[in-house]
Amino acid sequence: MNRPLPVVHLRVPTDEDAVAWHRIFDDPDVMEFHGGRSSELYVYEELTARQRRHDAERGFCLWTMLDESGRVVGFTGAQPWPQEWGPKGEIEIGWRLGREHWGKGYATAAARMTLERVRAAGVESVVGMVLSQNARSIAVTRRLGMSLAETFTTPTSKKEGHCYRLAL
Repeated sequence: MNRPLPVVHLRVPTDEDAVAWHRIFDDPDVMEFHGGRSSELYVYEELTARQRRHDAERGFCLWTMLDESGRVVGFTGAQPWPQEWGPKGEIEIGWRLGREHWGKGYATAAARMTLERVRAAGVESVVGMVLSQNARSIAVTRRLGMSLAETFTTPTSKKEGHCYRLAL
């Protein structure tokens, strides 16, 4: 059964969004595949500032994701892969949602909008780096039409991960 996707809005992150991201990601379930716990507030402050620069310079970033009522539910977007390993220099698409918003189609709806925006910015392909145990994110990559391109072991956690690719 294909249900309609929810209405989502994306905006360039504000200073206030750093506080919202810190609050909604302060959940072990949300952070299970991102180190297990939320970062300190200053990390989100630096991240949102960096995303504003990315948007100004590239035309895309990790945008704040809002539901139909304007409430922050997480982020989605794209940025250059930040690690020294993996698809260095390639554009990675990603998303993270507050726990209460899982399973409602927000990540898929917002990721589709992200693909449209990065395509309009001239990006020719994207990658999605997902730990192999993260079934929810793997399902989103499939709904986006991404293909498994590579399996790898993360250098720090030694966990198995997947690199998905999509030509735009």
